[in-house]
Amino acid sequence: MRSEKVVHLSSMASPQATSMAVCEDHGEYSATVAQVLSHTFRSPCPHCKAARIAKEKAELVERQRHELAWKLGDALVPKRFKGKTFETYQASSPGQAKALARCRLYVEQFQQNLEAGRCVILVGHPGTGKTHLGVSMAQAVMALTEYTAAYRTLGGILQAIRATFDGSSGQTEGSILDALVRPTLLVLDEVGASKEVPSDFELSRLFSIINGRYERMLPTIVISNLDVRELPAAMGERSADRLREGGVIVLPFTWESYRGKEGV
Repeated sequence: MRSEKVVHLSSMASPQATSMAVCEDHGEYSATVAQVLSHTFRSPCPHCKAARIAKEKAELVERQRHELAWKLGDALVPKRFKGKTFETYQASSPGQAKALARCRLYVEQFQQNLEAGRCVILVGHPGTGKTHLGVSMAQAVMALTEYTAAYRTLGGILQAIRATFDGSSGQTEGSILDALVRPTLLVLDEVGASKEVPSDFELSRLFSIINGRYERMLPTIVISNLDVRELPAAMGERSADRLREGGVIVLPFTWESYRGKEGV
């Protein structure tokens, strides 16, 4: 049997050396030079390389966010709430200042919170700024990190799912639930808004979302006008139990309603 000799390209390359090279944008830099056969390869400018990698990463994140928004059937944050940020939240009481500081800290420590799968529950009186701060966290995560975040109301989700039953919406229940499990951070508003005993349909769909995110260790921010003690009955004990894992953060909003006032 004839044996064949395999020659790797690395064996054809001359030892690497360094030399000074010039970038039109950043000036001189130390380049690594290698000779392979009759070709000379020189490493690119490190500043240009870093900028190219950062641009490609940003473009990938943007594509992922557009794809997620398309699957959700809307923007990740509705137009009405685009102006809701930490900077536009007016903390005129000690309670509001504490809530604002705690929500800012959650975003500043988002990597640790993500690794722990740590959820947040914002509960209390209507019109006290819960939605504002929930949306602010979502927008800050997207602005400061490469992660995705989305805001949805529970009522809107259930309505979208019901619309799939006759096949006219162009979506399936599975695709809707899957899109809600995918964002790195999900802000789920108006939980328990009906003040009525939730149906099995509502509880099962909510559990599918909460549990799907729990299994992926993705944090969820739940917003409700109920007292924290009323929340398990409104969303189901199984869902509430999933939120508790990872050291849930509960922020009560106990001050009076500022509905209609700027910054709330």
